[in-house]
Amino acid sequence: MFLSTFEKQLDGKRRLLIPQEFRTADNGAEHRIFCFPSIEADCLEAGGDHLFAVYVEMIRALPFGSAQRSALEWQVLGEQNRLAFDGGGRITLPESLVAEAGLGETVMIVGLGDRFQIWSREAWAAWRAEQRRTARTGMAELGALRLAAQLKLEGGGQ
Repeated sequence: MFLSTFEKQLDGKRRLLIPQEFRTADNGAEHRIFCFPSIEADCLEAGGDHLFAVYVEMIRALPFGSAQRSALEWQVLGEQNRLAFDGGGRITLPESLVAEAGLGETVMIVGLGDRFQIWSREAWAAWRAEQRRTARTGMAELGALRLAAQLKLEGGGQ
């Protein structure tokens, strides 16, 4: 799994050191990753062969010619870049991806389980604050639902 958040430097040649714990056979990213502009946020989405297989399966499950399938094919397959690690564990990001995500010298690499994202530090800070608010609201709603279910069970299911 891709876990944790790392602050890294993007050098003048657009090389980025991917954390060693992200470069494993377990997540399919031992030798390379695939990377494309994120669907959900202003960052880059990346992962190993296992994540790529999940996306391909999602795409194949949609009816051929549907708008959703076409959009995913364009975004995930058409925008994808396969990036091999150099001897030091770095990838070289294409200029188009750097521009698309607005990456500067300092970037944030955020592990999200089966995938990771590459952010500009400024965009990451704003997104992180928004996600924290959403998580707090979600936890409060989940807590209220659990309490209501518990009270219903204790009250004899009424």
